[in-house]
Amino acid sequence: MAEPVAVMALLIDAAIGWPAALYARIGHPVGGFARLLGAADTRWNDPRRSFAARRAMGVLTILLLVGIAVGVALMLDAVLRRLFGSSAWIAIGLFAAPGLALRSLHDHVTPVADALDAGDLALARTQVGMIVGRDVAQLDESGVARAAIESLAESVCDGVVAPLFWLIVAGLPGLWAYKAINTADSLIGHREDRWRAFGWAAARTDDIANLLPARLSGVLLCLAGLGGWRTMLRDAGNHASPNAGWPEAAMAGALDLRLAGPITYDGVSVAKPYIGDGRTDATAANLRAALVVYRRACVLLLVIAGGLACAL
Repeated sequence: MAEPVAVMALLIDAAIGWPAALYARIGHPVGGFARLLGAADTRWNDPRRSFAARRAMGVLTILLLVGIAVGVALMLDAVLRRLFGSSAWIAIGLFAAPGLALRSLHDHVTPVADALDAGDLALARTQVGMIVGRDVAQLDESGVARAAIESLAESVCDGVVAPLFWLIVAGLPGLWAYKAINTADSLIGHREDRWRAFGWAAARTDDIANLLPARLSGVLLCLAGLGGWRTMLRDAGNHASPNAGWPEAAMAGALDLRLAGPITYDGVSVAKPYIGDGRTDATAANLRAALVVYRRACVLLLVIAGGLACAL
């Protein structure tokens, strides 16, 4: 049942995504995860507690968050199956689609390329600043293009491949459990003193959840980009994350670019190793090429999901 659901979810997300009007009225489902995490952070991540106590509270937070996500998804799945019987996979696909970011990712990266094509560097910085965490005020055209390409490549995993993977493996509960974990990692899974203990469980759980999807994402991008295998295998480990380097290195190789390298966060320069051995002077054309690779990868995912639906 999961595979037809995956096809339906991909098609719905590609067609309409999460409409802005709907977001304005009710927000997005992950917003509930964010509010729960915020409340837990305020109540349990007390700096007066010991490191071990805060880590234990972080573990409890993840258990509660995932438990709620799985419990709600199981109940929803059961209700939809009872109401719609053999056609339930269509309705389940509708409730799975918001867990994907196929269209959203494309719609957030494309304006960066549009602004670069128009020669509006200030607007391009603003647009890329909405999808990356680094300082963007001093980025030149190449820096903006590279930042957008890196974000696009990394998000192929946690925005598309990983939630789809867990949907196929464990149905609606699997997808929303993954989204809960990934949201927790984004909000509290940091190395700063405030979250090093409390966010430990979120970061480690996210690493495990993305272990296979990240590598599948790299393979998918190499297939879609008609190359990049050598760079992916050689440079995936250059990323600080055990997973994010796979799709990023695959994209770098496919586009013959050098990504990553020194980055500035909150005014502090961080000396990160480069990924890839191509050019560093990325352009809007390179960003457009990355979007083409991304669209091909999404089509491949749809074909794979459809093949699984027919085979099982």
